[in-house]
Amino acid sequence: MPSSCPPLFLLLLLLLPFSTAIKFAIPPTRIPTEKCIWNAAHTHALVIVTANVPPGPSQRIDIDIIDSTPQRNVYLSKKDIKGETRLAVTAHAEGEIGVCLKNYLAPEVKTGITQNMTRAIDLDIDIGADAVDYNAIANQESLSGLETEMRKLEGVVKEIVDELNYLKKREERFANTNLSTNNRVQNFAWFTLVSLVGLGVWQIFHLRAFFKRKYLID
Repeated sequence: MPSSCPPLFLLLLLLLPFSTAIKFAIPPTRIPTEKCIWNAAHTHALVIVTANVPPGPSQRIDIDIIDSTPQRNVYLSKKDIKGETRLAVTAHAEGEIGVCLKNYLAPEVKTGITQNMTRAIDLDIDIGADAVDYNAIANQESLSGLETEMRKLEGVVKEIVDELNYLKKREERFANTNLSTNNRVQNFAWFTLVSLVGLGVWQIFHLRAFFKRKYLID
């Protein structure tokens, strides 16, 4: 009897909430290098970013929300965020959404005294069903507790269906690439075989004509 563990394991992975919570420190510089946190997101997925930035003298935190497409689309850009900042965007394409932060040092501060200067950032990223405020929906639509839980399950199931459709499309794309590569390799093999046979035939006639000129054969 075949084991049902792999499908069950995949289902459990898909049921995991699409959220990320991370805390890190960013030192200030004149020309800062951006610190980016990337998360996978499907098309039309809601992305909620909550950044908690404590006070920091002579420092300025800027945030950009971008995607991983070749165009590197900027969904949202905000300068000098302070305290708790909540941002919401909607993904326009399959791929990854990046939350990038920079810590700028004020021009009047000397770079030699910035060794102990830093900003600790609390970043919380919710994607898809995990980003929806179901309590607000329940209050707005007067939903009971059971109806709210059913609405949550509906969102999770929709995400699972979207994920499976994405995996199916990706598998089809890989299969088409595989087939195209196999056809090219097969055509190249036939071309190589025909070339070798043609070269062999040409060598035979060339050597025959050479030996005839030398009167080595009739």
